[in-house]
Amino acid sequence: MRAPLTRYRSMMSDSTRWDNFAFREGDIVISAPIKCGMTWVQMICALLIFQRRTFPLTLDLISPWLDNLMRPLAEVVSDLDAQQHRRFIKSHTPLDGLPFQDQVTYVCVGRDPRDAAVSLHSHMANLNVMSFLFALETSVGRFDLPEVSSNGPLPQFDSARERFLHWIDASTSPSLYAMVHHLKTFWEARDRSNVVLLHYGDLKADLEGQMRHLAARLGVSVPEKLWLELVQAATFEEMRRCADEIVPNATEAVWHDNARFFNKGTTGQWRGLLADEDLRHYETLIMEIANPDLVAWMHQGPIVS
Repeated sequence: MRAPLTRYRSMMSDSTRWDNFAFREGDIVISAPIKCGMTWVQMICALLIFQRRTFPLTLDLISPWLDNLMRPLAEVVSDLDAQQHRRFIKSHTPLDGLPFQDQVTYVCVGRDPRDAAVSLHSHMANLNVMSFLFALETSVGRFDLPEVSSNGPLPQFDSARERFLHWIDASTSPSLYAMVHHLKTFWEARDRSNVVLLHYGDLKADLEGQMRHLAARLGVSVPEKLWLELVQAATFEEMRRCADEIVPNATEAVWHDNARFFNKGTTGQWRGLLADEDLRHYETLIMEIANPDLVAWMHQGPIVS
């Protein structure tokens, strides 16, 4: 018997919004830590399911973030209930906080944590804080927002290095610990037939191969003549070009620049930004909180000092 679900709650999301959600056979839940390639995998799933480059709605309405507090839950569920296509739903909740059903496929994407941390700095700099807070308050109300301190909910940092040092030692998400825990819950279930574990680095290195792999795992058949077009639509450059249709919460003006949501999309961004002592501290911490196999998978090999 599975253990009771862990509740994950922050000012942005609440995993109890999954309680009593009526799954359908074939549903896909895409769950990933912050800045690991969530939107990329959502886009790939959309391309595989619709098998065309354009969609009837923006991606965040087709594939809503169910546990996010920026839209009323009843509205999100109503939209999902009305969908006739195969549903694919976004979540930032680890697997131990999600209802687990055999007829549902759970897809997780991981990344080198150092790249995720550096990407987070650019991500937060692009956030329009006032628009973000307004959207939250409109949905759930100011006094229903958890973890909003008197100093403000979103700490600011002057550099990517400063944010990285905070991130590796923080106890709550976003943090190294939260990211490792999230990936660990999927890593431990990776042998289950309905759990798919992808890596950002593999998507960068062989996008078509990874898209074909995911299609096979989802049981989706794609005519050979469509593959070139679909893979092109999933490239980082093409997603940046179509950012207004792909970026989450674009209509609420949550981002200063929608295209900047897809900032660089590279691996190894941390090189040259972090001092040797930063990396030694990072290596010590990650080896304490993750087993060696998971560490090797996250970094796609040994950690290079």
